[in-house]
Amino acid sequence: MKRVYVSIGSNVNREANVRAAVRNLGDLYGRLIVSTVYANRAVGFAGDDFFNLVVGFETDRPLEAVVDDLRRIELDHGRERHGPKFAPRTLDLDLLLYGNLVVDNGAIRVPRNEITRYAFVLGPLAEIAGEERHPETGLRFKDLWSAFDSGDQSLIPVSFTWDGETVSV
Repeated sequence: MKRVYVSIGSNVNREANVRAAVRNLGDLYGRLIVSTVYANRAVGFAGDDFFNLVVGFETDRPLEAVVDDLRRIELDHGRERHGPKFAPRTLDLDLLLYGNLVVDNGAIRVPRNEITRYAFVLGPLAEIAGEERHPETGLRFKDLWSAFDSGDQSLIPVSFTWDGETVSV
């Protein structure tokens, strides 16, 4: 079994899309470990604030199958992939980690570069996987987060109840 971490983001119908993503991932993978949900400003474009969080789960599904599952969930919730890279998102699911695997084959990149670039990825990841280590640097996520210069990347915790979803908070 591999421990997998996925970031979830939405700035279109945020609450409904975040809930749906967590429900869909729970249906596919079982019990999830879920970070706090955070609100943060859009990065790279002017737009509505995002809700972001990170979830973790264990799976024996192959890497490519997990990536396909994430893409299918995004598409099921109206994700458009042919627009600009930095644009509003109904749902954005990014595979951050797949065990300690390091892959960069043009189609799949794990660990995801955004882990060390964006507060809305590293902060929630450090919250639920602080003792785990980045597969490339060997540093614990909580230490990466402690040293992170968030600059203007503020994270605002959002009060979010899960109504019996298959999560641990």
